[in-house]
Amino acid sequence: MKQIPKRAAVPTALTWDLTTIYPDDAAFQTALTTVKTQADQVAQLKGHLAKSGADLYQVTTAYLDLNRQLERLYVYASLKNDQDTGNADAQALMGQAESLVATVSAAVSWFEPEVLALDADALQQLIDAEPKLAAYQHLFDVLGKRRAHTLSATEEKLLAGASDIFAASSKTYSVLSDADLKFPVVQDEQGNDVRLSEGLYGVLLESTTPAVREQAFKALYSVYQQFRHTFASTLASEVKTHNFNAQIRHYDSARDAAMSANNVPAVVYDTLVRTVNDHLDSLHQYVNLRKEILGLPELHMYDLYTPITGEPSLRYTYEDAQQEALKALNVLGPDYVANVQKMFDGRAIDVVENQGKRTGAYSGGMYDTKPYILLNWQDSLESLFTLVHEMGHSMHSHYTRTNQPYQYGDYSIFVAEIASTTNENLLTDYLLKTQTDPKVRAYVLNHYLDGFKGTVYRQTQFAEFEDYIHQQAAGGQTLTADFMSKFYGDLNHRYYGDGVISDPQIADEWTRIPHFYYNYYVYQYATGFAAATTLSQRILSGDPAKRDAYLTYLKSGSSALPLDVMKRAGVDMTQPDYLQTAFKTFDDRLAEFSQLARDLKK
Repeated sequence: MKQIPKRAAVPTALTWDLTTIYPDDAAFQTALTTVKTQADQVAQLKGHLAKSGADLYQVTTAYLDLNRQLERLYVYASLKNDQDTGNADAQALMGQAESLVATVSAAVSWFEPEVLALDADALQQLIDAEPKLAAYQHLFDVLGKRRAHTLSATEEKLLAGASDIFAASSKTYSVLSDADLKFPVVQDEQGNDVRLSEGLYGVLLESTTPAVREQAFKALYSVYQQFRHTFASTLASEVKTHNFNAQIRHYDSARDAAMSANNVPAVVYDTLVRTVNDHLDSLHQYVNLRKEILGLPELHMYDLYTPITGEPSLRYTYEDAQQEALKALNVLGPDYVANVQKMFDGRAIDVVENQGKRTGAYSGGMYDTKPYILLNWQDSLESLFTLVHEMGHSMHSHYTRTNQPYQYGDYSIFVAEIASTTNENLLTDYLLKTQTDPKVRAYVLNHYLDGFKGTVYRQTQFAEFEDYIHQQAAGGQTLTADFMSKFYGDLNHRYYGDGVISDPQIADEWTRIPHFYYNYYVYQYATGFAAATTLSQRILSGDPAKRDAYLTYLKSGSSALPLDVMKRAGVDMTQPDYLQTAFKTFDDRLAEFSQLARDLKK
């Protein structure tokens, strides 16, 4: 039986090097002690920032430096924990980091209320009195937008001290889903016994053998359904936390609070949901085509991921994928490609799946570290797309951190997914331009359509579910497993239509989606993918000015509001135009694929 390797058995070259953050755990402990002392010192600055411009500068820089050191500690602990969530030492480090977050949050909780206690004119006078504060003008402008939603210093300190408690539901979900769930043994296409995991599940759903797909689907959900009431409890508690925080901060809703944090107006969310629902017929057309080409008497939810064109004709080792990624991203210029190569050469990527490793993939790190990437590599086209996707995040981080000071050295979550999905679009274009074999071309088109389905349609479906359960909980509805499953099942049927059997297990899909704990995050995958379609077309036009406008977006960080950053890059996300462009691309490629797939079937 094929087993997932233990962490110690993974070749060093395929693991990330965390010694560039701290040389060892002892150095982490030393830094931890230093930050605790630093937090006490910053706490003593309470009441001093309004005395003069010089005092405001001193307090602000001390506050930011404390957060900077805290971020470094947290990144080190979280990366170590994610590489093996079952490792007790890593769990201990993560626990210390999380506890320190609560300690520091309480120690600095007075800062924002004290700034916002000043009226706008008084604050501006202090800024004007100290020339060094000019570099922080935008920071204070953005902070000023929170004036109506900031509580007293005492109240803010209480909330900050309870941050660990508020995070309990999300943490419980992560430990349960990543470390404690034990999945059964299933058979792969060759009849080999394999231990099912979230990573392997995605591969088996792409199998061309219906029985393999069905077995993996039912086996996975048989485990999640054993704990559906527990997952309902954790998710309901998380939603209550979001609603509670929104209420006490005087926001109209949890959605309003979450979007205001990124300075994104509600019209962006509503336009997305409305436009996607207006184009559900395109998804239904694609679903019906899948059923026709696969020749299935019934199309099930577990049949939505296998390539319509049959056996995958493109497989990549990790080494091959690196070369393909460099070629696909070459259109972004030599400097971009050189920085991607540094990521490959510098052990910034944790590549393969091991026991206890966090599922999925992400790009992490902070201002003073390299941008790290976590993967759970499989030799598939999907893994190549994941690599390119996460590299988009990492290059966004690299360019931001090397072009902005610390106070603007991060970027809004709202714009984060745009860089990653632009890379995906560039890879799709590269493959369609370089692959002439009709079977390969059809496979790439199929992959694009599946990606669009999974990113624009699926994430908007998630967004509808997330908004619904928050609204229902705010209105007094108890979020039981049965209540959430009923709505989710109906919603899933509306999205995919009558062409697919709504298997009963899919109503419980919400139990295994970690993003529902991220507080209105998922809609940004869909808006990001749509915006990336427009941006990739601009880059591929060959106009150096349009490419440079995109690179300027990567370099902007949080030095301007996210919608302004995107307008400078060439996309106005307050209007539906960018979504219409995305759906036109989907429809055009669906038409091309429909003809090609039918020709191949003859």
